[in-house]
Amino acid sequence: MCQSFAMASLGNREAQFIGQSGAFLDAMERASRAAPLRRPVLVIGERGTGKELIAERLHRLSARWDEPLITLNCAAMPETLIEAELFGHEAGAFTGATRARAGRFEEADRGTLFLDELGTLSMGAQERLLRAVEYGEVTRIGSSRPLRVDVRIVAATNEDLPRMAAAGKFRADLLDRLSFEVITLPPLRARAGDVPVLAEHFARRMASELGWERWPGFATGVLRAMERYGWPGNVRELRNVVERAVYRWDNAQEPVADITFDPFESPWKPTQSLRAAEPEEEGAAPALPALPEAIAVTDLRAAVDAHEKCIIEGALAGNRFNQRQTAKALGLTYDQLRHSMKKHGLL
Repeated sequence: MCQSFAMASLGNREAQFIGQSGAFLDAMERASRAAPLRRPVLVIGERGTGKELIAERLHRLSARWDEPLITLNCAAMPETLIEAELFGHEAGAFTGATRARAGRFEEADRGTLFLDELGTLSMGAQERLLRAVEYGEVTRIGSSRPLRVDVRIVAATNEDLPRMAAAGKFRADLLDRLSFEVITLPPLRARAGDVPVLAEHFARRMASELGWERWPGFATGVLRAMERYGWPGNVRELRNVVERAVYRWDNAQEPVADITFDPFESPWKPTQSLRAAEPEEEGAAPALPALPEAIAVTDLRAAVDAHEKCIIEGALAGNRFNQRQTAKALGLTYDQLRHSMKKHGLL
């Protein structure tokens, strides 16, 4: 079956949307349809799903593409400074304000203002933001003279804003004004078929950066592991995992057959409480995966091979598909494990 494929480069940044799943393409289509309008757009999604890239897509595909795209991470600003950052201030408006400064709204005039982590805004900032959205006016702190601004607002969050509004933690009237269009980005685990496509893209870029003559691809077991993994950090996590696997791989002629999902995983990593941990007996054998239930054996060699493959697969999964740790857990050398994986078609 022929599948659709979307890849969009945004501006001069190394920012691209790549995917072929229906959930991904639906979100791209909704963003493309909303881009030409002046209305606000709210982008919802887990961390690492590409909310900022959607904001840039909305800006680049609009008539404002050659005007400023100004970004403010609301969670990165102290509550006492967020209003001054958004709306600007006059000299002497507060301690430390030695000169007047334009806010992000003024900087984004005729362009787009992207407000990331919108759910962290204080109620006071929300009230002033509502006025700016409603009337197209902002007033610098310490001034009584409103300024007219023409700003298209794109806001993003991973919070449940309707629930926050119902609990009185977010202004319902502001939510109404900002949610003309709501684009909810699917997590990577819901984007069927996109993991191999994205992994291939990031891996080829890393191989080129390392100066490899060609990209040898991934071993079958690694691809299978990536497709089974849940990707709590979504595309951002996938990129890190793939690029790390490529740069750690020592043989550019062989498919990449080792991958580490958790970069903090180590037999020497610190624990929160050594006393709380159960002491292990010195020299105790590592726990191995349970074998399948007994079956009638008519071919001993085939049965032994099947059990061996089951043990290796279970140990790989238990060690997050880190082959060196798996070899150590099974009491094998790295080369012995690789030989067994190749024998059982796990590479």
